[in-house]
Amino acid sequence: MADASVGLGGVLHAYARLVGARIRSDWQYRTSFVLHTLSQAVVTALDLAVVLVIFDRVTALGGWSVGEVLVLYGFATASFGLADMFVSQVETVPEHILAGTFDRFLLRPLPIVLQLSAAEFALRRIGRVVPGVATLAVGLTAADVSWHLGSVLLAVVTLASGIAVFGSVFVLTCTVSFWIVGSREVANAFTYGGSFAQQYPLHIFHEWVRGIIGWLLPMAFAGYVGTIHLVGAANPLDLPRWLAFAAPLPVGVFALLASRAWARSVRNYQSTGS
Repeated sequence: MADASVGLGGVLHAYARLVGARIRSDWQYRTSFVLHTLSQAVVTALDLAVVLVIFDRVTALGGWSVGEVLVLYGFATASFGLADMFVSQVETVPEHILAGTFDRFLLRPLPIVLQLSAAEFALRRIGRVVPGVATLAVGLTAADVSWHLGSVLLAVVTLASGIAVFGSVFVLTCTVSFWIVGSREVANAFTYGGSFAQQYPLHIFHEWVRGIIGWLLPMAFAGYVGTIHLVGAANPLDLPRWLAFAAPLPVGVFALLASRAWARSVRNYQSTGS
C-alpha cells in the first residue's frame, strides 16, 4: 500500500522517474521499438478497415453516416489506447501472483496500480492511440462540427470519460485474478471485446448487450453518447443532451467502485507463503 506520508507530488515524481527509466530501456532496442509500434498501429487500423468495408456496402449503419461512425471509432479507439498504455498493465497481476512477485509491490510506498504501470510501461502502445486520434480528427472534419465552447467541452469530456471507463474496466476485471488466477481471457472479453463493440453505434446491438457494455459497464460514455450530440447523429434511444455533459458522474461512480473492489482484493490477498 502507498505510504500516507508520500504526497501526490512525490508519487507522481516517482512514477515519472520509473516510466522514464522504462522508456530509456526500451529505446536501447530501437528497431524492435519501431516495429512493435508500427504493428500496434496496423492491427488497430484493421478495425477501421472493417468499418470502411461495411460502408462500402451500405450508406448508413443504424442511421449513422460514415463520418459519424468515424468520430465514434476515433473516440473509442483513442480513449482505449490511452487506457491501454497507462492502466492495462494490471493484467500482469496473475503472473505476479503465480511467481510470488506481487508481494514486493505491497512493500513500496507507491500505489500498486502505478507501480504495475511503471514496471510494465511500454511506449510502443502509442501505436494504438495514433490511429484513433487521426480517425477522430478526420471524422470531426467530415461531420462538419460547429465548434464553440460547448462542443469543445463535450469533446474533452467524452475523451476523458472514455479513458476513465476503460481504465476502470481494466482494474475491475483484474480483481478476479486474486481469486481465480486463470481469468485473464474472461477479463479480455470485457476490456478488448467491449472496446471493439464501442466502435459501432450502441443501438444496433440487442438490448441485453447494450445493458451490459453500455450502462452496467458505462462504456456508452466512451464515445456513443458524446458523438450523438457532438455531430448530430441519429438518436433512436432518445438520450437527452445533458447526459453527455453529465458523463463524469456515472463514470466517476464506476471508477470509485472499481477502486474499492481493487482495494478489497488487495486487502484479502494472502501471499504465496513462499
